[in-house]
Amino acid sequence: MKLKIIVEKHPEGYVAYPVGLKGVVVGEGDTYEEALQNVKSAIKFHIETFGKEAFEEEEVMETFVAEVVI
Repeated sequence: MKLKIIVEKHPEGYVAYPVGLKGVVVGEGDTYEEALQNVKSAIKFHIETFGKEAFEEEEVMETFVAEVVI
């Protein structure tokens, strides 16, 4: 199964989270790779816990990052 993962770099480390899952699933780490590994583990646990209910009803086709000025 393939999922899209957003990875953010912060001063304290990295945060990663999937697109297309219901609920909050987050992985953190000191490195990009560590955050990805931790979110992958969290995703597996989330799917094992909630089964098909873990997924949004419609597949996410594309993911974009936009910036706006407010």
